[in-house]
Amino acid sequence: MNSLVEENYLKALFHLSKNGGGEVNVKDLSKHLEIKMPTVNSMMKKLAEKDLVIYESYKPLRLSEKGILKASLIVRKHRLTEMFLVQEMGFGWEQVHEIAEQIEHIQSPLFFDKMDELLNYPKFDPHGSPIPDKNGKFDTTNYQKLAEFKKDDEVEICAVTGSSDEFLKYLNSKNIQLNDKIVILDLEEFDGTMTVKFLKNDKIETFSNHVTQRLLGK
Repeated sequence: MNSLVEENYLKALFHLSKNGGGEVNVKDLSKHLEIKMPTVNSMMKKLAEKDLVIYESYKPLRLSEKGILKASLIVRKHRLTEMFLVQEMGFGWEQVHEIAEQIEHIQSPLFFDKMDELLNYPKFDPHGSPIPDKNGKFDTTNYQKLAEFKKDDEVEICAVTGSSDEFLKYLNSKNIQLNDKIVILDLEEFDGTMTVKFLKNDKIETFSNHVTQRLLGK
């Protein structure tokens, strides 16, 4: 059994390595977790001894196959919890992250399997991120940042990235939800400001590049 701190490191590596498939620099991990590099290095050695991380001095980190599985199951618990809080308990999508951070460390697969069953086995969490199944497998997505689309494109908003409370509250204030469909009316070449029309109500909104970098669509 891994400690809460070890699980947080594994989850951070999973996210920074793009779902476990890439390399992560110790400096980036240190910055992400807001923990000093010597402390991070010490933990990486410990996780390497448990065959969870591939660690060599002065080289990027990689999760081992065992580490990817362990990390994906932690992510599963977090995202299932977020979905349960929204779908079954009526929380807003901006309210659930901190609660899920606590619940994800419960060491009972049966508890989360039952949660999965009650939710009818959702594939995605409230923010559009894929939920791993009990074997650590999950659907891959080919979403693009809204900023990467062009004028006249019709886009379905599928997920958010960097989903801070402030950003989600901003989306709430604009009544922007996942699965909304928009048409890009105009795109400023100078600063990336985008004007869009929502097909559900013909409402026109203008988004800064800061917003279009955080909305994902297809």
